[in-house]
Amino acid sequence: VQLVESGGGLVQPGGSLRLSCAASGFTFRRYHMRWYRQAPGKERELVARITSNGDTTNYADSVKGRFTISRDNAENTVYLQMNSLKPEDTAVYYCNGVLGFIDYWGQGTQVTVSS
Repeated sequence: VQLVESGGGLVQPGGSLRLSCAASGFTFRRYHMRWYRQAPGKERELVARITSNGDTTNYADSVKGRFTISRDNAENTVYLQMNSLKPEDTAVYYCNGVLGFIDYWGQGTQVTVSS
């Protein structure tokens, strides 16, 4: 089982990034997918989630209207489009797959928003 995040990096405030999370080793289309983030010295927080078939999404208040989660079940990939980035969005972003009590995590990708 693998979840591999990519797309992180350094971006200026107001910029955009698109994170990807490629899944393998499990039946991706059955899993609800989530993006979490963890900033230095802070707890990991849920940023966005999407149901297995993609018909429902939810967002943290701090990112609502700026971030969009989506998935491509044919490509076994979940995305996080991040627009209007702010310095407080700086964190390691993690991909998470959930089905009942089964819980898979990626290794994370660093996003740094700074001028």
